[in-house]
Parts: sequence; C-alpha cells; structure tokens
Amino acid sequence: MTAWKLRLHTFDGISKSVACNAPKPETILGIASETEFGARHVIAGMADKRVSLIVRLSLIVPLWVFPFSLRAQQTRVAPPNLNSILDSLERTGAQNPALSQPHELTREYKVFHGDDPKPMSDVTTQITFTPPDVKTFKITDVQGSATGKKIASAILEQEVASASDGHQRDISRANYNFSFLREQDFGVVPEYVLHIIPKRKEKGLLLGDIWVDANTYRIRQIIGVPLKTPSFWVKDLHITVQFAEVNQMWLPVSVDAIATVRFLGIYTLSALDLAPPISASNTPNH
Repeated sequence: MTAWKLRLHTFDGISKSVACNAPKPETILGIASETEFGARHVIAGMADKRVSLIVRLSLIVPLWVFPFSLRAQQTRVAPPNLNSILDSLERTGAQNPALSQPHELTREYKVFHGDDPKPMSDVTTQITFTPPDVKTFKITDVQGSATGKKIASAILEQEVASASDGHQRDISRANYNFSFLREQDFGVVPEYVLHIIPKRKEKGLLLGDIWVDANTYRIRQIIGVPLKTPSFWVKDLHITVQFAEVNQMWLPVSVDAIATVRFLGIYTLSALDLAPPISASNTPNH
C-alpha cells in the first residue's frame, strides 16, 4: 500500500485568508553636517552656501526617490493575474488522462467517533470510472458499525455527483467564481491558494479553497463544504481531498472528512487508495 503524507488543515482555514503585509519602505531623512561634506576644506565665504544647498538636497532626494521605491515594492508583491491562472488551470484539467481512460480502484475508509483514536468502522469500496463522466462505486466490505457505511456512502455520492453531467461539476469558471488568496510554499512546491464559490446550489459543488501547483497548474488539494447536503443522515460535511499523479493520471489519492451524523454526533473519516488504479472493462452498479 502506498502511503500518502497528508497536510493537516482545520476547517477554520476555509473561511480565513492569510494577510500578507508588504514590507514598509524605509525613509531616510539624513541631514548632512558640514564635517560630512568637507566644509573645512572650502573657502569660508562659500561654506554657508554649499552647506545650505547640501542640506536642501539631502531633504529633497529621499522624497523624490521614495515614490519610486514604493512603486517597485508594490510591483514585487502584486498577486499573479487570476485569469491567467484560471486559463492554465482549465487547460491542464482538460488534458488530464484520467478523463479519457477507464479505470477502477479500491479505497479503504476508516471512520472514527468523536475523539476516539480507534476506528469504529472500516469500509472497503471499489470505484469505477467510465469516460466521459460515469463514476460508480460498490461497497465490498464493512467491518464494525453500519454508521461508517452511511458516512462513506455520503462521501462517495458527492464524488459520483462531481463526475456526472459532463463538465457541470468541473472546477472552472463555468461553475465557480474565484478569488486569489495568497501564494504558499509546501516544501519545494510553490502553490496558489484560490477561494471557490459555486454559481449554483447543486450536489457535487463545494464552497472552499483549492491549492494549485504554480508550475503545473494541477489542483493538489481541495478543502470545502458541499452547498447541498449529500444525505439525510449526514450533514455539516467538511471535506479535504488530496491529489497526485498515479499511472500518468492526476487522481484523488486520499480523502479526510468531518461530518455530523443525525442523532449520533460528530464523526471523522480518513480514506486511502489501497493500490494504483487499473484499467476497467466494466462498470459495477452501486
């Protein structure tokens, strides 16, 4: 089993952006003395005039340079052009081989109740994708409480809805409004953090943030909440999805979620793909 190291985030981070304060320009108003300008070596009758001129220049020059220094700093901290980022993001997404190659994978969900470190359910599923937009799942094994099956099913229903209806669930300007939050480095990978707001209240659309690789323009992470409740039993669902390249396809490789199960309380879920995807020849029903 391939282990994927997860970055930890809290849901509070969905609604908060990090304030980036540009460095304040330093203004130097140094008034030169007669000694600094060698007044001892000039003719006594000219000394007062030269010193007066130098003092005036020492006051004027910083004021003249200051706007240009400030303008340069503003240029350095200006955020990247959002439309340019989105152009590259949408173009890269459309070229993902995962959209055109049928594949299936096995995923394991571990479900925890409250702060209990021991999972109360272990759910194994088989997920199949048939191009262009048919994704199905089948729960193949359940260990422990049946509540875990309800939560895993709600997560999978959200994933199935995201793949359906052509491009109606794509993270693109057709379905979302975007705002630029910040640039952020994870290790050696620079990323753009964008806030996404669905244009419609539909199943499969998330309100939250995405992390976009600044070099490849692939989405590396999504943190969000569904605008539409995925299930009667499961509400207040907060989802984190991690993506990576597997067999030349850019795919979700791990899912973490926090959910409130009606009448039962708060549960957390952690999902991991057990093996790389394989070519699929048929589509099971769920």
